Amino acid sequence: MFFKLLAFHKRYLIKPRMHKFLLIYSYFIRLLLIFLPDAPLTMRFRGWLYSFAMQNCGRNFQVSSTAVLRGLENISCGRDSYIGPNAFVMARESIAIGDEVLIAMNVVVVDSNHGKNKETNSYRFCSGRKARITIASGSWLAANSVITAGATIRKGQLIPPCTVVRSKLS
Repeated sequence: MFFKLLAFHKRYLIKPRMHKFLLIYSYFIRLLLIFLPDAPLTMRFRGWLYSFAMQNCGRNFQVSSTAVLRGLENISCGRDSYIGPNAFVMARESIAIGDEVLIAMNVVVVDSNHGKNKETNSYRFCSGRKARITIASGSWLAANSVITAGATIRKGQLIPPCTVVRSKLS
């Protein structure tokens, strides 16, 4: 009984609190450093601050001032990676970013999708699909691309501008 109570406490009380804390932490990083220019040194400093909350993060992780990262506890990143202006990365399940990955401006990377209730024909109150996203080393996600749940991008692959990736690319 005690162990069931402890498991309940960890799952439903500690994890949501930590998630909320890390959400506020990412807001503060963005708020305090948005006024600094996007020079390599300041982008590296932003990446260093984000790395404390991430699963793991390699050296020289650079983040633009207007990039938005949510769910830091579910993001892992390799070395020499870059997240560009207005990029939006939201992890509910898991996002793995390899070494030397370029994420260009206005790219959206979200590891969850909306579901549809077949009875009411509504998307509003239906839980969606969550699946891991893997972006392998050396990849480049060009401007305005959208990467959704379950996407796997191979090593050295270029995702063209304005592309939606929904599954494993061959």
